[in-house]
Amino acid sequence: MYDELRDVWDELTAEGQLFEIEILEVRGYPVRSYKHAPASLREIWQGTAAYQDREYLVFQDERYTYTQAHEVTASIANWLSTQGVQPGDRVAIAMRNYPEWMLAYWAVVSMGAAVVGMNAWWVPKEMHYALKDSEPKVMICDEERLLRFEEIREDFQSLIVCGVRLRDGVPDNVVDWREVINTESAMPEVSVDPDDDACVFYTSGTTGTPKGAQLTHRGCVSNLMNIGFNRTLQSTALARAGVEAKGTMDPEQIPIALVATPLFHVTGNNCVAQGIAATGGKLIHMYKWDAGEALRIIEEEKVTTFSAVPMMSREMMLHPDFATRDTSSLKSMGGGGAAVQPDLTRKMNKIMKNAAPGAGYGMTETCGVISVLSDVYLVDRPESVGRALPTFEAKCVNDAGDTVATGEAGELWVRGAAVIKGYLNRPEATAQEITDGWLHTGDVAYMDGDEFIYLVDRAKDMVLRGGENVYCAEVESALFEHESVAECVVFGVEDERLGEEVAAAIYLTHVGSADTEGLRAYLREKLSSYKIPRYIWLVDAPLPRNANGKFVKREVRDLLDLADAQ
Repeated sequence: MYDELRDVWDELTAEGQLFEIEILEVRGYPVRSYKHAPASLREIWQGTAAYQDREYLVFQDERYTYTQAHEVTASIANWLSTQGVQPGDRVAIAMRNYPEWMLAYWAVVSMGAAVVGMNAWWVPKEMHYALKDSEPKVMICDEERLLRFEEIREDFQSLIVCGVRLRDGVPDNVVDWREVINTESAMPEVSVDPDDDACVFYTSGTTGTPKGAQLTHRGCVSNLMNIGFNRTLQSTALARAGVEAKGTMDPEQIPIALVATPLFHVTGNNCVAQGIAATGGKLIHMYKWDAGEALRIIEEEKVTTFSAVPMMSREMMLHPDFATRDTSSLKSMGGGGAAVQPDLTRKMNKIMKNAAPGAGYGMTETCGVISVLSDVYLVDRPESVGRALPTFEAKCVNDAGDTVATGEAGELWVRGAAVIKGYLNRPEATAQEITDGWLHTGDVAYMDGDEFIYLVDRAKDMVLRGGENVYCAEVESALFEHESVAECVVFGVEDERLGEEVAAAIYLTHVGSADTEGLRAYLREKLSSYKIPRYIWLVDAPLPRNANGKFVKREVRDLLDLADAQ
């Protein structure tokens, strides 16, 4: 089936085909791009008008058809124009996963302005930083974000603020959302260049000050094309090889996706929400993550695809309601934004009736996915994230920036149409992270003879113990294999003798379901002795995560006292 995969890859990207690749010079260096890709997200959104009366957005008892959504987005764009927003300007969106998020997003990018995705978990100080950094002309926000903004408003007197879902009335200095959507429905006629900014998404900020990544229209469209390419590639290759694909959908079936991850990150926005719109599917919003509620929605709305951070898939399958809810409509289930542990792949493949497991590897700086692996291919190679998609070149390099041999680990660098323009107002950071168009992912990886990528760990997420490198992801994957481990993070702590020692914080499925010595004994069967955590904390609450669902190791460390370790 791998021979078929290579053959179909070459056929799909050949001259004259939909996914034909061309080499363009962008910002002074060559990049791989799809020759027949739409020029902008404006074109993508305009094309969805053809879906007319299909349901597009669902939130609780609210439903929008594509026709209704287009009327609203045109009104938003027209109103923004009346407020002085022009192509190249920025509009901030600060809210939870309401339908208004995507409606505002499509309006802004369609009029040639750029969205600033404000993290809904930010405190006022963090909001202040992003607003100062990005300088939007307008901010569209919900009630909770508006209350936080009021604490810093005096520093943003010229910022026009529009309030969404304001239960306690509309303040005098805030524009009511109802006024916006009742504006004449007229989308401004503009020309959008592929290399114009579509949005600015801030990095998670788990280390240092968040950086505003500038995602272009070319990059976002490239990501959509890459997702479509991979779907076509793997289904065609498996069919040609005569291998039954678990998650095959009827070509006439309309995709229905539950967006559980925040829309201010590429996983939720670029990979789920944009992908659903481009294919005329239905997008169901969740206000906040709840595994039981997700299972209810999947059953009632007949959801076909669930893609979120891996822990969400794990929590659903562990939820007491899982056995009683009908999840048979799911055709794909997987994760992105964090590594999908091999044990999770096996569990999804075994437990889910009709859903094929999937794993997407990417980052904010690549406008979405770098690689995707799913179904039989992922089950066969659960440690891999697949081959870099057609618009990417990929290589693993040593500290000197030289390409390492096949099978040898080094930092993964990628170059292509989906790599960001840079970091807003941060030329030094841009120069440090992007060299001649090559993005330094910060991930340690190796590639095999088929060019499949295997992630070893984050370059900076490594414990140097007595001269030996211990990759945290490897220890975490081994711990997750234990039936009693629900959540875990592995990190280094200072050690006078060895420099660093391995440490792990573990949240068990049930209190008392395992002890530290039992866990160490279990690991000794899987890992070399120097990789076994010297310090283990069995915590009594779920581990802290950032807005994208990833564990925040810095916060975990701050919560723990070395004296309490076992």
